Amino acid sequence: MTIKSALKDKKISIYRLAKMSGIPYSTVNDICNNKVRLEKCSAETVYHLSQALQIPMEKLLSAYCDPRSSFENFKSSICHRVKEMGDTNFIIDVIENDEVRMYYNRAWFPECLYLLAMIDYLSRENDIPIDNEYDDIRQYKLEKLIYPSSLWALAETCKDDTILNKAYQESIPEFKRFNIIENEVRNVV
Repeated sequence: MTIKSALKDKKISIYRLAKMSGIPYSTVNDICNNKVRLEKCSAETVYHLSQALQIPMEKLLSAYCDPRSSFENFKSSICHRVKEMGDTNFIIDVIENDEVRMYYNRAWFPECLYLLAMIDYLSRENDIPIDNEYDDIRQYKLEKLIYPSSLWALAETCKDDTILNKAYQESIPEFKRFNIIENEVRNVV
């Protein structure tokens, strides 16, 4: 859980957290806006923030310390999980572990929305009703389109934007709605 998501959940402002924790407002603001990394702060700072938020230090730090792989690696690992587990088991596993919300709370929005798109896509493909647990997240989309890096490279090399336009047109609707251009999630090696 990030500090920003904790503030939202507890309906506390950055200013109020600064007062409650005794940490300068500018420091708390910089942490919340990703200008300062919490895992690089002193133990005393983390301690005071965790006490003020009533969240154990380990839980507060976990969102900041987990390594984040490239988005391409993330997508690949998700596609491999689907292939290994099967559509229905994948959907059940992701929902039971609340992975979509976990990525959302970490502010890892591309990963969050990709995973949600995958669940929605697999649900449609298997005539499974959409789980409305994530309707609040479904209202969002990424600011910029994200294309597979291989398509970007091909379009740049060929100096041909029609490659990207074609990929956009052929994108799976559940991914496209979040501004993620994805045409193939089944053909993984």
